[in-house]
Amino acid sequence: MTKDNLPIQPTINLGIVGHVDHGKTSLTKLLSGKWTDTHSEEKKRGITIKLGYTNFIIYKDGDVYSTKKQGESIRKVSIVDAPGHESFMATMISGAAVMDCAVLVVAANEKCPQPQSLEHLKTLEIAGIKEIIVVQNKIDLVKKEEALENYKQIKEFLKGTIAENSPIIPISAQYGANIDELLRSVVEYLSEPKREIDSEPLMHIIRSFDINKPGENFDKLKGGVLGGSIMKGKFKIGDEIEIKPGIQKSRDGKIVYQPIEAQITGLMSDKDKLNEAVPGGSVAVMTALDPFMTKTDSLVGQMAGLKGDLPEPTTELKFQQFLFDKVITSKEELKVKDFVPNEPLMLIVNSLTTVGVVHRTNSKETSVTLKRPVMAFSGDRVVIFKRFEGNKWRIVGHGLIE
Repeated sequence: MTKDNLPIQPTINLGIVGHVDHGKTSLTKLLSGKWTDTHSEEKKRGITIKLGYTNFIIYKDGDVYSTKKQGESIRKVSIVDAPGHESFMATMISGAAVMDCAVLVVAANEKCPQPQSLEHLKTLEIAGIKEIIVVQNKIDLVKKEEALENYKQIKEFLKGTIAENSPIIPISAQYGANIDELLRSVVEYLSEPKREIDSEPLMHIIRSFDINKPGENFDKLKGGVLGGSIMKGKFKIGDEIEIKPGIQKSRDGKIVYQPIEAQITGLMSDKDKLNEAVPGGSVAVMTALDPFMTKTDSLVGQMAGLKGDLPEPTTELKFQQFLFDKVITSKEELKVKDFVPNEPLMLIVNSLTTVGVVHRTNSKETSVTLKRPVMAFSGDRVVIFKRFEGNKWRIVGHGLIE
C-alpha cells in the first residue's frame, strides 16, 4: 500500500478519446502533470500519434475533489491517451482493448459531431465500454450562447447511443476550470471492474520500447520493455513468459511465426516499481530481450503469458457480424454494402491489426483467411474496416468470434 492508502497500481483504466485537437492530451496533462506526446514526430506535428499512458490520484477534501494532495486519497486512475486523427484510428482501437471506461472530449468551439468524435464513440460501443463521461472542453473560447448551442448538439449526437445518459461536464483544460466536477464524475459514475487475479496471466501489448540511448556501452544495455495492461492473472519478477503470435520467420519457403520467449526482469506502474503486477492500469514489463526486438512498437498487438500457457495463434476466423447502415465522413455519407468473397477487410482483433480475405459470407456471419495470425478467443470482438473509394479504410461495424 502507498502512503496514500491506495494500491500501488491503479484500479481502473480510463481512456481519453475524441476528435483531433479537441484537447485530450491537454486534459491528460492537467490530470496527471505529464505531457504524453513525447515521440519526436508528435512534438513536430503537435498531435498524438502513439498511445500515451500515465497515472493520477484523486483526493477528496470535504466535498471538493482534486488531484492535489489534500484530504483523503480515494482513487488511483490509469489514463490511456488515444490519438484523434483519422490516420491513427487503428492505434486508438488498439488502446480501446485495454480501457475499462472512457472520457469523450468534445471541443465547444467546433460543430458536434466531428468525424472522429463519431468514430471514437462507435469504437467504444464496439469495445463494450459502457461507462463514458463526455467533456465539453475549450469552454473558455466561446460565449455563453455558443456553449449552450454546442451542448444541444452534443445531446443530439449522443441520442440513441451507448452514451445517451452520460454526464456532460463543461471544462477548460487550458485553465483547469471545473475539473473538480469532472473528478467527481470519475469517482461517482465510473465503477471499478471485477478482476480475475487467480487465472493464468494474459497481457495485451499496446507499446514496446528500446529504452537505451544511442551509443550506450554494451555492458550497460537494458533489455526490451513491453507496455500494456494485464487482463487477468499476475506477473512476477523472474517469470518466464512467451509472446505470441511472435516474430515472422521463413522456413522451407513458407512464412511461419515463432513465439518469443523472455524473462521478466522488472515491473513498473508509471514511476512505481512493482514486485508483481495484476490487472488494473498500464504496466511496463522489463525483460531480458534484445531491445532490437521491442523498438518502435514492433510488438504492438501481441499477447504475453506464462511460458506454455498461451494457445496457438490462428489464421482463420469466423465471426458474427454487426454492420452499420452507413459511414459518415466530413464530406459525405457512404452506404455500407454486404461483403463479397475474396474482398479484403482490415480487422483489429484485441489490439492486433491484420488483413483478412473473405472466404464465406452471408448476412449474419463471415469467415476470413488472415494475412497475419492473431491471438483470438471465443467471444472476442473484432473491429471491421472496409475499403471505400480512394483506398480509405472506414470502420463499418464489428464481429463476435464464435
